[in-house]
Amino acid sequence: MSASIIALIPLVPLASFLLLGLFGRKYLSAISGWIGTLSLMFSAGLSLVTAYNYFFVSGKVNGVYQQITLAKFTWLAFSPEVSIDMGLFLDPISMMMIVIVTFISLMVHIYSLGYMKGEERFATYYAFLSLFTFSMLGLVLSCNIFQIYMFWELVGVSSYLLISFYFDRPSAVAASKKAFIVTRFADLGFLIGILILAFGAHTLDFKTLIEKLTTATPELHGMISSSFLGLSALTWGLLLVFAGGAGKSAMFPLHIWLPDAMEGPTPVSALIHAATMVVAGVYLVARLFPVFVMSCPGALQVVAYVGIFSSLFAAVIACTQTDIKRVLAYSTMSQIGYMMFALGVSGYSGEGGLGFTASMFHLFTHAMFKALLFLGAGSVIHYVHSNEMKDMGGLRKYMPVTHITFLIACLAIAGVPPFSGFFSKEEILTAAYHSNKAIYMIALFTAGLTAFYMFRLYFSIFWNKEYHAHDESTDAHHGEAPWTMKLPLLLLSILAFAAGFVPFGQFVSSDGHPLASEFHLALAIPPVVIGLLGIILALVMYRGQNNLSEKVSGLFSYLYQAAYRKFYIDEIYLFITRKVIFNLIAVPSAWVDKNLVDGAVNLSASMTGETSELIKGWQSGKMQQYAIWFFAGVIGLVIMFVCMWY
Repeated sequence: MSASIIALIPLVPLASFLLLGLFGRKYLSAISGWIGTLSLMFSAGLSLVTAYNYFFVSGKVNGVYQQITLAKFTWLAFSPEVSIDMGLFLDPISMMMIVIVTFISLMVHIYSLGYMKGEERFATYYAFLSLFTFSMLGLVLSCNIFQIYMFWELVGVSSYLLISFYFDRPSAVAASKKAFIVTRFADLGFLIGILILAFGAHTLDFKTLIEKLTTATPELHGMISSSFLGLSALTWGLLLVFAGGAGKSAMFPLHIWLPDAMEGPTPVSALIHAATMVVAGVYLVARLFPVFVMSCPGALQVVAYVGIFSSLFAAVIACTQTDIKRVLAYSTMSQIGYMMFALGVSGYSGEGGLGFTASMFHLFTHAMFKALLFLGAGSVIHYVHSNEMKDMGGLRKYMPVTHITFLIACLAIAGVPPFSGFFSKEEILTAAYHSNKAIYMIALFTAGLTAFYMFRLYFSIFWNKEYHAHDESTDAHHGEAPWTMKLPLLLLSILAFAAGFVPFGQFVSSDGHPLASEFHLALAIPPVVIGLLGIILALVMYRGQNNLSEKVSGLFSYLYQAAYRKFYIDEIYLFITRKVIFNLIAVPSAWVDKNLVDGAVNLSASMTGETSELIKGWQSGKMQQYAIWFFAGVIGLVIMFVCMWY
């Protein structure tokens, strides 16, 4: 595997960003979409070739997949041991991630050729897409934990630019600022965690850091023996790193930016939710998974419980939302929660690598069906010009391709066999069953909720009432979508169905050893049954027009209203910001700044002015005055010496 060829995978999108960003709007506007798309096609092809060579040709030695560092060079050196290195780090999960990122990004690029056609800032949009893809590819290929932090922040900048793409809308500007600010708080924790781990391990290099903190070394002993508030330095460092991951992956309570991020173009939502920003947190925990295991039971328990709570919390909210993109946003939060708690239960209860592999497997299958769901939702929005379910219904007649592909994605996320989500969820639930029965039961219930809210969405869009266009001349007869939008839907639907048949454990495991897939019929039946019950309930309530949903929401009116208002988390944050932070921190800080800091500066300035007023007469420039002062000084000195003599 040539380092120069692998380096082209992220560098080609970077070149596309620079080309389109500098010259796109003025000189390349007509072909900017094709430039961005062809660059991603090139990167996706290189990713497939690289992954094939790694998994089937040169990546395995003595039956174990190797961790390979290529093109490494020192950027900043702080000591002989600690330096910020730039390079390419290849292992099973980075190989998996480059394939996912480039393929999903390619689908989004192709889809956007039709969806974004006619946009005034078309070239700028493709420039930002290329930057986003470059940032995520740089992140997953980083060999140094500080290198990953730099690309981590670049991912945040890219998401800000794309969420606020429609900057003339106040809601889009507010959403982008919200995403940027919330993730900055989380990333502060990530940075402090990096410093703690680097201080203890005396390195920032991933491979060396993992080796030092997973074997009996002085560094590991020092990290475990030192403690603060009952937790070791290792645990504190990992918890702070996880805080950064929780912010990017929208885990509770740092999730509030995710629903608002739907203000960006719908293809951007597909990229954020399926292959880039929100999966970065899962990737980060997976990258440091061996170190997380060494902190057991501390850090991984937090990962597990935050993951399962976020999964259930988001699923309940998704059952009440009426904006189809917000339903999918909370669905993403719930599914990322699945991946997180799978990582958590994989280490702290002795489950070994099963939960790790299941988490990565679900990340892989989720990328396919979640991208399909968002792009399908984009086709629906493109047709009816609304995000609200009340404006939809009966669209299966007008949008047959979108209808079938969306149904496949719903079956996959609901865990219906033999669709891909069934296999990855079954492995996650198996890992949870063997590790923590409480988490298993909550995850099982969440699986039922997932099936219910996804088919509530499906029936509300494609069945329920008949669709009536607001403007017959422009809506009802313009056709379903151009081929550039249909092609990604068809390709993703094939993968949403077939991805589960990949023997994933043979390629990705926690220690590099191929892991035989296990299928337990007794454990596979309960999630399928509860998922089918959720589908049947959605069918009864939403396939046709009736008042069952109103009756049920009325029966649980307080819970329904709370869930619809997202359990008032945004209002709580707003109260904390305005009443607590503003009154207890901002107001006192402003008083100190105005009265003490500014007062001290103003006092020094006024004293200087008054002193200058007193002495400025001494430098008038008049020779007579200087002579008088000179002779007065001489007389004064004479008198002083005479007095001293006698």
